[in-house]
Amino acid sequence: MYFNLATISEAVADVVPDREAIIFKDRRITYGTLRDRSRRLANLLLDRGLGMRTPRNQLPDWESGQDHLGIYLYNGNEYLEGMLGAFKARLAPFNINYRYVDEELVYLLNNAKTRALLYHSSLADRVRAIRDRVPSMELLVQVTDDESDLLPGALDYETALSESDERRPEVEWDPDDLYILYTGGTTGMPKGVLWRHSDVLIATLGGRRANGHVLGSLDEYVNRARGMGRKSLPAPPFMHGAGHWNALQMLNAGGTVVIQDNVFRFDPKNVLEIIAREEVTTLLIVGDAFGRPLADELANNPHNVSSLRNIITGGAIMTANVKRELIELIPQVNIIDSAGSSETGGQASHVSNAKAGAETGRFTLTPNNAVLAQDLSQVLAPGHKELGWWARSGNIPLGYLDDEAKTRETFPTVNGIKYSVPGDKVRLLSDGTLELHGRDSTTINSGGEKIFAEEVEQAVKHHSAVFDAVVTGRRSERWGNEVVAIVQLKEGVAATEEGLLAECERHIARYKLPKAFIFLEAIVRSPSGKADYRWAKDIVER
Repeated sequence: MYFNLATISEAVADVVPDREAIIFKDRRITYGTLRDRSRRLANLLLDRGLGMRTPRNQLPDWESGQDHLGIYLYNGNEYLEGMLGAFKARLAPFNINYRYVDEELVYLLNNAKTRALLYHSSLADRVRAIRDRVPSMELLVQVTDDESDLLPGALDYETALSESDERRPEVEWDPDDLYILYTGGTTGMPKGVLWRHSDVLIATLGGRRANGHVLGSLDEYVNRARGMGRKSLPAPPFMHGAGHWNALQMLNAGGTVVIQDNVFRFDPKNVLEIIAREEVTTLLIVGDAFGRPLADELANNPHNVSSLRNIITGGAIMTANVKRELIELIPQVNIIDSAGSSETGGQASHVSNAKAGAETGRFTLTPNNAVLAQDLSQVLAPGHKELGWWARSGNIPLGYLDDEAKTRETFPTVNGIKYSVPGDKVRLLSDGTLELHGRDSTTINSGGEKIFAEEVEQAVKHHSAVFDAVVTGRRSERWGNEVVAIVQLKEGVAATEEGLLAECERHIARYKLPKAFIFLEAIVRSPSGKADYRWAKDIVER
């Protein structure tokens, strides 16, 4: 049986209404309160005439028949209330990157045909500057997080909720209703990935257990929620999929979402203090960008992390060195590599711990995953020689919003099966393990060879003096493009280019070695911890 996310949310709240759903600063929001607040927002949206327009079965895969709510917020309870309220009003919510400049923001809001916008008051000036350039946007709802005045015509979030009806919205929720995840990738303009509730629930929001079993009844969701005792702290911004996916997984299972106080950057001290205070059991981070400062803080200052059982990392590589440090500092912890994308949901995982040791990038194919030939003509068998595309079938997105060509390209049908092929190059070894090479969009073509930025970055980070590294290509008369590594060293530690190259040679072929190193005091990454390859390209081309 397939479900709408609003249906799951209501069912869980009915059985654990007094359990804490969200903890954020001084707010301790129970499931009952979360249900009532999200209902109030839903009724507000419905009272404004927003909601479902055209049933899903009357549309091609790349079109939406629902009104869209843009969520332009930092992490907080309002972000999750906004998503749930939209689901309950049958709007499709979508994420907005708060780092976008005006032109990017205007493009995104118009591309999404935004009807309503939920935004923080600290971002009000940005909204004021562009609101007249988004003609579809008719409802503004402002969440107070600083002393900025309410924009003309906008509604104050808390006031609007207090004046709205908390009864269950009078709409029929459908498993085919949409949720939209905008992904910028490493190149091109952002694209809206269209997920049906029924698919995203199974793919990544808790509708499938770790053993592969799909929850097929509301009773299974309810019974799981009754016995749930986990607390998760998703450290990445909710404006990226990984952050709000982890939060919604918890809410769909009856767990507790804990949000760090500092919502503007990853603050390891604050995160560790909250883990101790709230007895958090699961922490979501992004590769070395979060793992390295977390390990450093633990090594330099005492923190009680006895409750922590799992650290989940995704979106960027966490090197084996950092994993080993974290396991030494938190001996009981499992470090779980989670591989996937906005277009696939979770695809595979790998566990490192004190017993199994620490490895990076070792995955095996799970059900509904395959490796496709580069020309998409067939599914490749283990031991194939050439690189292939990592693909997923089954519960996958419909396509990209209003982009038929890109939808057909990324979601092809091979031998009668529809796949999602977001662009990850892999090799399926004869023993059934996957050898990950990276996104095709970050490939450097140098001297006729294809070199993946991520594998070079991992090699550079094996050096003990390296705090962070990003690799990109630079134009070269001899090679066409040459590999350049931008390196941030640990504070007070020195390293030479020769030493870095010697370390790299232990891990990658000579033709992949950086031709040059650029040393900077800090490396720019997105708030989610992902590499900013556009910034890197600008640095190396100067």
